[in-house]
Amino acid sequence: VYGDSNHPAIATSYNNIGLVYKAQGECAKALECFNKSLAIRLTVHRDSNHPTIATSYSNIGSVYYSQGEYVKALECYETSLTVELTVYEDRNHPDIATSYSNIGSVYNSQGESAKALECFDRCLTIQLIVYRDSNHPDIASSYSNIGSVHYSQREYVKALEWYNKSLTIRLTVYRDSNHPDIATSYSNIGTVYESQGEYVKAMECHNKSQAIRSACKHK
Repeated sequence: VYGDSNHPAIATSYNNIGLVYKAQGECAKALECFNKSLAIRLTVHRDSNHPTIATSYSNIGSVYYSQGEYVKALECYETSLTVELTVYEDRNHPDIATSYSNIGSVYNSQGESAKALECFDRCLTIQLIVYRDSNHPDIASSYSNIGSVHYSQREYVKALEWYNKSLTIRLTVYRDSNHPDIATSYSNIGTVYESQGEYVKAMECHNKSQAIRSACKHK
């Protein structure tokens, strides 16, 4: 159909195949497909500033992140953000928020708490503007991310506060209380209680998390 091998649709197909491989844990194959997609997009969009190029860099970064190659992941995520800041005149774009979140996750994994918190805060600021309804799953994720930074800094009271905010949103958004994200929230809260030596509360939360995950498996 497409006589030109550098057709945007072919790039999209490579990208989609890469997503499937990544979901299956086939990182090498995913990376190969994402790179093929990126190469086509860089050829098609000569100015190199196009949303799909940002997406390609982000996807490649996600593979590196899952492999623990944080330096490479950070480079890709930052390139994605640079493209997005050039493409989108509106700085309050969801894609920009996602890039800040991705970069924050890398910093958090590297133990750079201050930088991680700054990125997560930027992400949250955009999300609160974009999603006028504060009960949005992405906002819940940001609250959870911020909580994880405070937890890594042993600021357990603050961590608990943010994790509980995340849980509250998730319980509102997901009417089916057996949702994996809710299980994650209970697990996070349980871990904080455990670190505080509040073992009864910790066990209660971990049991709730386990019950939800078991229910999800049997669906």
